[in-house]
Amino acid sequence: MSKWVYFFGDGQAEGRADMKNLLGGKGANLAEMSSLGVPVPAGFTITTEVCTYYYENGETYPADLKQQVMDSLKQIESIMGAKFGDPDNPLLVSVRSGARTSMPGMMDTVLNLGLNDTTVQGLIKLSGDARFAYDSYRRFVTMYSDVVLGVDHYHFEEILESLKEDKGYTLDTEVTAEDWKHLVGVYKAKVLEQLGTPFPEDPVEQMWGSIGAVFGSWMNQRAKTYRRLHHIPGHWGTAVNVQAMVFGNMGDDSATGVCFSRDPSTGENAFYGEYLVNAQGEDVVAGIRTPQNISIAGKEKNNSDLPAMEETMPVIYKELVAIRDRLEVHYKDMQDMEFTIQKNKLWMLQTRNGKRTAAAALKIAVDMCNEGLIDKETAILRVAPEHLDQLLHPTLDPKAPRDLLAHGLPASPGAASGQVVFTADEAEAWAQKGKKVVLVRVETSPEDIGGMHVSQGILTTRGGMTSHAAVVARGMGVPCVAGAGEIRVDYRAKTLTVGDRVVKEGDIITLDGAKGDVFLGEVPTLQPELSGDFADLMLWADKVRRMKVRANAETAEDCGTARKFGAEGVGLCRTEHMFFDPKRIIHIRQMILAEDEAGRRAALEHLLPYQRQDFVEVFTIMQGLPVTIRLLDPPLHEFLPHSENEIADVAASAGVDAATVKSRVAMLQEANPMLGHRGCRLGITYPEVYEMQARAIFEAALEVSEASGETVLPEIMIPLVGSVKELEPMRALVDRVAEETFTAKGQRIEYHVGTMIELPRACLQAAQIAEHAEFFSFGTNDLTQTTLGMSRDDSGPFLEVYAQKGIYPRDPFQSIDVDGVGEMVQIAAERGRKTRPDIKLGICGEHGGDPDSIHFCETVDLNYVSCSPYRVPIARLAAAQSVLLKGKEAEKDR
Repeated sequence: MSKWVYFFGDGQAEGRADMKNLLGGKGANLAEMSSLGVPVPAGFTITTEVCTYYYENGETYPADLKQQVMDSLKQIESIMGAKFGDPDNPLLVSVRSGARTSMPGMMDTVLNLGLNDTTVQGLIKLSGDARFAYDSYRRFVTMYSDVVLGVDHYHFEEILESLKEDKGYTLDTEVTAEDWKHLVGVYKAKVLEQLGTPFPEDPVEQMWGSIGAVFGSWMNQRAKTYRRLHHIPGHWGTAVNVQAMVFGNMGDDSATGVCFSRDPSTGENAFYGEYLVNAQGEDVVAGIRTPQNISIAGKEKNNSDLPAMEETMPVIYKELVAIRDRLEVHYKDMQDMEFTIQKNKLWMLQTRNGKRTAAAALKIAVDMCNEGLIDKETAILRVAPEHLDQLLHPTLDPKAPRDLLAHGLPASPGAASGQVVFTADEAEAWAQKGKKVVLVRVETSPEDIGGMHVSQGILTTRGGMTSHAAVVARGMGVPCVAGAGEIRVDYRAKTLTVGDRVVKEGDIITLDGAKGDVFLGEVPTLQPELSGDFADLMLWADKVRRMKVRANAETAEDCGTARKFGAEGVGLCRTEHMFFDPKRIIHIRQMILAEDEAGRRAALEHLLPYQRQDFVEVFTIMQGLPVTIRLLDPPLHEFLPHSENEIADVAASAGVDAATVKSRVAMLQEANPMLGHRGCRLGITYPEVYEMQARAIFEAALEVSEASGETVLPEIMIPLVGSVKELEPMRALVDRVAEETFTAKGQRIEYHVGTMIELPRACLQAAQIAEHAEFFSFGTNDLTQTTLGMSRDDSGPFLEVYAQKGIYPRDPFQSIDVDGVGEMVQIAAERGRKTRPDIKLGICGEHGGDPDSIHFCETVDLNYVSCSPYRVPIARLAAAQSVLLKGKEAEKDR
């Protein structure tokens, strides 16, 4: 018989923390806390294998699951001293999801399960508080109806708001026991009206309905969207946790809260969290009531006048601090914990490694290493490379004028400006049109996930530092200001109002997520300072990594940025970008329109000094580091004019009529230019173009070498080679120009000639090509296009569908297709090395800045990756992590 259910409680557990794949993160950690003696309400976990079975077998359960669940339920009854469905001493339970990686708010939860018209009387007897009992009952009916029965939550909100209006109530806490009792009846009538069937009274039926709803929520749209955005495989499934309820809404000696062992925004080693007296957990994260700080320090930091838990419940606070310290030392990571206090007894409901901003991740990793909790290798692995992106972009200029509109909580740091939109759908629609937007909501919900992802920033008027908006924004690295209560949002009018100031949809605002400020208009920004914790972690990573990291750069500005971020050379200098300057493009157009070689050479002579100066600037900034220069790659039609005015200007400068220019434009148009007359094909057809570029490179290298005394190392790259017979004459051309230049100048420098591997045929012919190439640079953008037969410019719409269907788990233009494109790279690397063992191998496509692609590059022993300047630190960290992960995999194999 398979084991589908694992019990935990009363200091014992059948599971462990390292069983997350089977028990999910929540179930594994509940088991671990219970084994550690931390006060955890008894419960059991239904494994992720049941979720897999559920979807593979027509949404049915294994035959022996029911008995295992009922046996574990009896164990809970024994420990908690109550019985499920008992009219006098009822046990109530919660039913929660628990994937192996945290997906906050994406799946469904049911609380207070087991209540009906009979058991609520037992709860009244046990608690002596009819108001608490009926409050719990109405919460259960609302939640179960929404999650399990599919009756939208707004029906119940409307009923509640109507009652409060009739009674003159402002807060839910003013609603009496009789009011709640009346509402339960009205709620159940609404369910009957909506569904035609009554609300279920049988607690066992309620439990199985909830278990099915949690498994079903694994495939709801918001969960699928979250998994796609965070690259979580759909086949992992979720576990289900059934746990005895403890109540934070039993009066003023009860409370509920969320806390972090360190500050998740800054990483500061300070206990951090919020709580609410006389409340249940969803009240904290939903933003319905203003939460209070746990510590006095947190209260003072947030300028709150509400009493801290350290003041109102000092004994419980000390107990919570002790558990915080114990769990952080045990897990050796910052913990995100949920707790409930019932009648002055503390219960821990969850712990997990907390989501954090990039700045906090850096600080926590470095601090924990310095504190001796973890070693440097663990610290390197703790920071997600892609999250560094949050630290590598501008922040608000402190000297810039600004117009403060409102203030809220600093929920997720970073600065963002954009046009105001009020719905997630509008955010997605506007972003698709290239607009930068800030999503403004009263409060966000899991359904807003798509719009939150495309927004520059998120602003809410309700909610605290642990609200849905705050947690999700921090995980995404999106700046967020939450709980800006002075703002009034009118969804119908599409406005936000602060006093007499009105901001309309489309107006620009700026958020400072680090301080919680909201400004009218756009505020200028400053580049970040990459020192302190960032510099420490990069230093540790650089000592571990094997691969070099270069940058794709062709301007002085790009090269300067690349050097600042630690680039060890230029892996791709695209020369065509240098031709689009207005002073130059006229000459390239003259060259294209020339009737013969003499005319082309005359035009190229005008371009030579420009090209030479470009390379002088690049070589000077790179200070002796290698610079890989790709000779002209795109088809010539890209440089030609299209408007009538441009055609007239070109005709005049070339001394021909407009009809001649139009004829030449038409002649150079190609049906599929990506596969047309470009790359080395241009060099073979018009060798004088490559001659001019090679001469500019060598003259610039000699000039910089003489002026600075630095060694200049140009690496000349022939693009789009598919045959050794294409590379051989181009290599000979470069060598000839080099000798002519060296002879004329009376000095020599070292240089290398290689090729860009971006065609499947080049991969297969790599052994022959390596006879004439000293390096291969894999142009994985085009190699992906040519291997998959897929245009990156046109594939977006259907790749979205492909990702959802699991055909390609990731967009192959963002993360390398290991099984196809990756195998081509591996073939070329092996065959190239067989011919030339010391051949230098790297990649220079967009994949060079993608951590997963970098991990692949480490497995095939490439020498370097090259990426955009701002992604250089990401690549440096990912390259170090790749070495460590490769070592761990090797240990497992042994």
